[in-house]
Amino acid sequence: HSHLNSSTFVLTGVPGLEDYSLWLSIPFSSIYAMVFLGNFMILHVIRTEPSLHQPMFYFLAMLASTDLCIGLSTVHTVLGVLYGFMQEISLDFCIAQSYFIHGLSFMESSVLLAMAFDRYIAICNPLRYSSIITNDKIMKIGVAISCRSSLLIPPVIIRLKFLKYCRPHILSHSFCLHQDLLRLACSDIRFNSIYALVLVITNLLLDAMLILISYIMILHTVLAIASREERMKSLQTCVSHICAVLVFYIPIIGLTMVHRFGKHLSPLVHVLMGNIYILFPPLMNPIIYSIKTHQIRRRVQRLFSLKAV
Repeated sequence: HSHLNSSTFVLTGVPGLEDYSLWLSIPFSSIYAMVFLGNFMILHVIRTEPSLHQPMFYFLAMLASTDLCIGLSTVHTVLGVLYGFMQEISLDFCIAQSYFIHGLSFMESSVLLAMAFDRYIAICNPLRYSSIITNDKIMKIGVAISCRSSLLIPPVIIRLKFLKYCRPHILSHSFCLHQDLLRLACSDIRFNSIYALVLVITNLLLDAMLILISYIMILHTVLAIASREERMKSLQTCVSHICAVLVFYIPIIGLTMVHRFGKHLSPLVHVLMGNIYILFPPLMNPIIYSIKTHQIRRRVQRLFSLKAV
């Protein structure tokens, strides 16, 4: 097993544009800077503004924390490849990174589900909202989300350590994904494939279905409200969440499709989809919430006007 443990994997930057990688590092660095600044700003605003100390924004803080961690777990390899100081990565490091990427992906999905549940109670059961969604309940939901995201994945991730990788050690992204490592293995990968599929169905797919159901129920309630203004006001609180859900699920579906059926597509498409998958949600969520949620928008404007003075 000694040669396995010392094995390294080559990270792929942007195929065909290797000569331009320093130029490409400028937009990528900017995107990462925006991911960190945007999510940090959301957390700062929620922490320092007493009027935002309410359940909806506690869940948003969970989302921003998850997005910050997604940025932190990939920034060194993605920028390392572009800047040219990180061409390859050890198996252990690769396994650790894939654990964080997939775990945080499940975490984001769980937080979006918790946010859907929060909106559902707020709109369909407003009188009991404060007694159902208490700070204690939010803590419990937070702990449940952390356990669900961190404890279900280790069986497949640990197993990656004991597979034999006989195909050329070239990854298709500038970061490590479970399905990408499986592609290079020539041991029996049935356990990993099946377990991973079950995880995706019981996490991502189930969450997406439950989010959909909660919105059907929200719409049902909202359409029963007499006045148009009230209707719009109720739905307004959901718009940013719906955008966050789309921004999260569409890249996942896209990447899955590309991995499953896109064998004939150019490597550029794979790399592009992979980057959208890890960078689009953490980049867009702070923007969506800053624009769409008036409490946060006002606070962010105040933050910037202070700096301008």
